[in-house]
Amino acid sequence: MNGTQHPGPSGPATDTFDFAALRRLPDIEAANLFAHDATDELILAAAAERLAGLAAGPGGASLTVVGDHYGALALGAAAMHGLTGVRVHQDALSGELALANNAQRLGLAGRCTSMPLSDTLFAGASLVLWQLPRSLDELDETAALIRAHATPGVTIIAGGRLKHMTLAMNDVLARHFHEVSPGRAWRKSRPLEVRGPREGAPASAFPHSEFNETLGLWLCAHGATFGGTKLDHGTRFLLDFEPRMRTAGSAIDLGCGNGSIAAVLAKARPALQVWATDQSAAAVASAGATAEANGLGTRITAVRDDALASFPPASAELVVLNPPFHVGAAVHAGIALKLFDAAARVLAPGGELWTVYNRHLDYRAQLNKRVGDTDVMGRNSKFTVTRSVAAGRRE
Repeated sequence: MNGTQHPGPSGPATDTFDFAALRRLPDIEAANLFAHDATDELILAAAAERLAGLAAGPGGASLTVVGDHYGALALGAAAMHGLTGVRVHQDALSGELALANNAQRLGLAGRCTSMPLSDTLFAGASLVLWQLPRSLDELDETAALIRAHATPGVTIIAGGRLKHMTLAMNDVLARHFHEVSPGRAWRKSRPLEVRGPREGAPASAFPHSEFNETLGLWLCAHGATFGGTKLDHGTRFLLDFEPRMRTAGSAIDLGCGNGSIAAVLAKARPALQVWATDQSAAAVASAGATAEANGLGTRITAVRDDALASFPPASAELVVLNPPFHVGAAVHAGIALKLFDAAARVLAPGGELWTVYNRHLDYRAQLNKRVGDTDVMGRNSKFTVTRSVAAGRRE
């Protein structure tokens, strides 16, 4: 696909960008996992005239890109239209690192700036390119920020895979903008053009919070947090085993989501210091908000990190993990195995990794191999909980 042509309104256009040169690293790479999709190409084609207008102006400072998986949108816009100063937000740290790696490899370093999801990201933006999320809460939180802080004349060129797009998305966008216009589908993707910020529309109050009666805790969540303010069923089962987890001075909630595991550990063990870590910026902010809402802010430290990369070897006594079983929209074990390896490196000899996973996945053999002796501590109709004891230091 070198020199891939972009789809125009009635066929291929002539501008090219080498999508095949993009890599996913440090995210999982496999034959069925890709660094771009048709939606990237469709968004860039739909925005081509406006991007050319930015290129003829003072530069790319008024362009913001959201939801760019590995840099296809931001780097494609920068390369094809000579833009600089492109502001980018990616919730996943692995995507942010991949963007930086791809920019360096393709000679586009310095063209884009990664930023948090905030008013500064959209301040003065006249054009927003957006790979639409599947979560309506994430859609709502982002749309509210664009409406409030971009220019009144802002145009959003958004898009997604047809199988993930719903009419409810149009309803959310219509709460914030007057015009939501779908374009023609192409290769199972569809673009949307969104314009006309609504004046006086109510702000979306994030993070959301909800009191969980079972835990006796407030759970908080920003829009992109997996599961929102709810308690995941696997996590709920895992937490039944908290009294059996080893006594430790510190613990790591790996893949923390809304911070429910970290909060339960800190509440049950007053002397424990907990690190809540996730590669999702929304999850880390949510875990921090959960800690504060429950008076645990001095005991829980939320850290955005890719697979414990910032944690020293053999530094942890207890790691608790509910690993994802998918990479993006694809079911894939790679993320779980990456996190098992991360826990093995960080655990001190004799340290424990407690894991919950869907019963049909049967990770026990991998945990034995990668971490240490692993016992099944409990099963129900859907989930398995295991305890792995680290045998020694893993580099």
